[in-house]
Order: sequence, then structure tokens, then C-alpha cells
Amino acid sequence: MSRTLSTKATLWCLCAASAVLLSLPWLVPHLGLVSLVAFIPLLLAEYIAQGAGVKRFWVWHYSTFVLWNALTTFWVCNATVGGGIFAVLANALQMSLIFGLFRLSRKRLGGVVPYVFLAAAWIAWERWYLTSAEISWPWLVLGNAFATSIKDIQWYSVTGTLGGSLWVWCANLGIFGLLTALSNGAWQRWNRVARAASVSALALVLLGPVVCSAIMYGSYEEKSERKVEVVIGQPNFEPYKKFESMSQAQQTDVLLRLLADSLNTAPADLLLAPETFTFDVILNDIPSSPTWQAFHSFLQEYPQSDMLFGAATNELHFTASPPGLLCYPYGKGWRVPHNSAIMLSPDGRTEVFHKSKLVVGTELTPYPKVFVPLDNWLAGKFNNGRPMMARDCGQKEITLLHLSDGTPLGCAVCYESVYGEYCTGYASKGAGFIAVITNDSWWGNTPGYRQHLSYSSLRAIELRRDIARCGNTGISCFIDQRGRILKQGPWWEEATLRGSVNVNTRQSFFTRNGDITGRVSTFIFLLLLVLLVVRLLLPKK
Repeated sequence: MSRTLSTKATLWCLCAASAVLLSLPWLVPHLGLVSLVAFIPLLLAEYIAQGAGVKRFWVWHYSTFVLWNALTTFWVCNATVGGGIFAVLANALQMSLIFGLFRLSRKRLGGVVPYVFLAAAWIAWERWYLTSAEISWPWLVLGNAFATSIKDIQWYSVTGTLGGSLWVWCANLGIFGLLTALSNGAWQRWNRVARAASVSALALVLLGPVVCSAIMYGSYEEKSERKVEVVIGQPNFEPYKKFESMSQAQQTDVLLRLLADSLNTAPADLLLAPETFTFDVILNDIPSSPTWQAFHSFLQEYPQSDMLFGAATNELHFTASPPGLLCYPYGKGWRVPHNSAIMLSPDGRTEVFHKSKLVVGTELTPYPKVFVPLDNWLAGKFNNGRPMMARDCGQKEITLLHLSDGTPLGCAVCYESVYGEYCTGYASKGAGFIAVITNDSWWGNTPGYRQHLSYSSLRAIELRRDIARCGNTGISCFIDQRGRILKQGPWWEEATLRGSVNVNTRQSFFTRNGDITGRVSTFIFLLLLVLLVVRLLLPKK
């Protein structure tokens, strides 16, 4: 009994160590390299449990992933307690299912194959989250661990973020393999060539990407076809009291005052305002919006400037039947909501882009054919007929916005800046730089807004594009093509920020070719999954 308790205590300590190590890169800046050893305690725990015949090991690995998710993304509960708890438990469950598949493969596939299966399955799952999943939460993609360690990941311009995930697994599995070889005596049976080869390969895995990145970082020259002068307005409105404390007109006056103070010192090409700054834009008649009118009048005083701002917009349909599943009743018709970015020029030219990557629950009803009828039924029973799930509609294809002189830019609205291969769509269509507009204040003063900020550096490296980022309460900043934050504003203060962004239309390797790492990993995973199924169907010898 004492030995069993000692084994279980060891397993708990190892699993807790993995959870903490996995969390550190998201909580402490510049600790991305910690992720290269973070899975080793969990892998050792599984190895010990397998040897000791410990039952129900899923309790240990699921607890590891729950703790990792909770430590790094607890702040989601500030916006929605139910959504935050669901995100932690559901995301951890998916991680645990992958690890469970790996443990199953260990029983039927010999040697190192199960560990290759684990790495390929994990990266395939991350790719699915980033590209195809209806309910998608890719915040803890392993490659994101290096978001504040940009000098180590300049090669993301070739591989994208999932190249970082592959690095994490190769390093962890390589070190774990060496440790197990030393513990089980295999190391003693290897000849000198095998030992040298294994140590050299591990050193190459650990140091090769860092050295390569250092060379790329030192030799990269910022590409600039021209410069665009940008002024960012950070109005700093408390999101939960946005319309209790002041009217939309008063909020507009605050923003325009901030912008005017900067423009009175020097002109600018682009004025940037945050996500969902206004709620009064009807897409059927945009010029009727009081906010649009105020901005247009302001631009007459500064005719050299264009303005890009976020808006919660509505498209009205006065028909007997709804135009689609994702709409709400509105008078004798229907309204279709969008989270939009609007570009306004002094001459009144207006371009609109609708956010595509929507947040489940607060913006998106997933699987609408299933959940919209259910929501309608629940609304009729419990909520006086008012639907309870958000039903924003996004664009199916990326489109660019343009300055008055024709300069194209991409605008990632909040959550969209987390999706690397999605953002290549802006660069592949000719965007010269990227604007990110967001409202991270729902999460309060937690690691959430800092994590979200750091992901913009990943997009800058992948696309080799300058980024101008505007947040309602911060952090607003300018990021160069190497992912460096050149200038940033304060958190939770009114502020304006002025800077120049380079226009660059050259395409990085990642932009041209997409996520090769994810595609190859998915292919390997599917092949090994077929092999596992075949082995499971065959009788044991």
C-alpha cells in the first residue's frame, strides 16, 4: 500500500510540474524555451504508470491539461463564467483524448511510433482548430508559447506557428527518449556512433532553430515600398458600463478630441479606432449613422486622413421569412448582425469588412442548423421570445480595405489575429500592412490582454508585415516585420499613439505556401491512425 501511495504521489508531482511548465510561457515574458521541456514530466509519469500497472491514468493526464488551461486562460471567466469554465474543461478534454489515443497506440504499436503518433495527432488537432473547427479555441497552440520570444522564432515566416509546435514536440520527445535510454540500460548497449548521433541530433533540435533564427533576425532588413503615418486613438471606455456612463455621441467626442490633439501637431494618413466603437451603423444606409456623420465631418477638417473604426453593425431585411438562420426578429422584418471594420475617406467613400473568425457564444452560434432552432425553443420557454445565443455573421472570404491613395491593408478584428494561416489571406491579396482593432477590456487586468497582444507579433513575423494595433483600453502599439513592438501605449488609460508603418507587398514563404507543417502532420496522423485501427482489429498474438 505504501509503495502504491508513493507511486501515485510521484505521478501527481510530475503532472503538476508539467502543467506549471506548460503555463509559464503564457504567464511570464520571454520564457518560450521552457516549453521545450514542459511535457517531459508528463511523459515520465505515463512511463512510470505504464510500468507500474497504474489504472485510470486518464485522471492524471486530464488533470494536467485542466490545470494548464486554468492557469493560462482563467481570465475568460471575467467576460463569461460559464464560457470560461467550458473553455477550460472542453479544451483540456480534447488534449486528454489525444493523449489517451497515444496511450492506446502504445499497447499496439511498438518502439518510437506511438510518440510520433502523439506529436502528429497533437499538431493535426491544432491545425483543425485553426482552419476547420466550428467551435475553435486555438489560444494554447504550442507554437504560441514563443510569442514573446521573437528572436528565437524568425523562421515562423517559413513554417508558421505550427512549426513551433513541432519544435516543442521534437525537443520534449528527444530529451525524454534520451532519459529513458539512460534509465533502462539501452544507452549502455549503444555503440559510440549511436551515442554520438543521438546526442548530436538532440543538440541540433534544441539549438538549430535558435541559431537559424538569430541569423535571420540579424540579417533581415525591413521592406518598405512607402510609409504610412498612423495615429491610433485609445478612448479607454469601460466595456460593461459603455452606455451607462455616456452616450455614443459623448464617446465619439472623446475619440475625436484625442485624434485632433495629435493631428494638430502633424498630419497622418490613417486614423485608427478600436473594435465595436459604435453600435449605430445600419448597413442598408450607412450615411444615416450619427457616428459616421460625425467622423465624416471631422475628416473635412483633416482631408489628408482616412479613418478605420470598428462597429457592431446590422443589416435589415423587411421580408416575411428570415433571410437565413443567423438573424433576429426586428419589427416587421429581420436584422442580421455583424462585427465590422469600416474604412471612411474624407470624400465619403466607405468600405466595410465583416469579422469572420467569431468567438463562440458571445458572437457565434455554432452548427446553426442544430443550435438556432434549440435557441428559439428555449427563448420561447424561458426568455420572452428573445434568443439567448449570439448570431453574428462573418464574411466567407477575406477582402482588403484601401486608403484614399489606393494603398491596400488588411484589418484583423480582435480574435482573427490569433489565426496565422487565415491572416495569410490579407498578405496574399496584396495588403501592404495589417491593422488589428480589438477590445480586450472584457478580461480586466489579467494575462489575457497581454497574451493577445503578443500574438500580433507572431502574425508580423509570419507575414513579414508591419502591424498597427488599436485597443479600446490598450495595449495599442506598432509592430515591425520582425515582430518587435516598437512603440506601445499604456493599459487602461486614454491615449493617442503615432507611428509610421512600412508598406510591403512581398510575400513570405508562409504566405505563399501556407501551413505545410500542419498538413504533413495531419497526413502522418491519418496514416498512423489507420495503422492503429488495423492493429486493434487484428487479434493479439
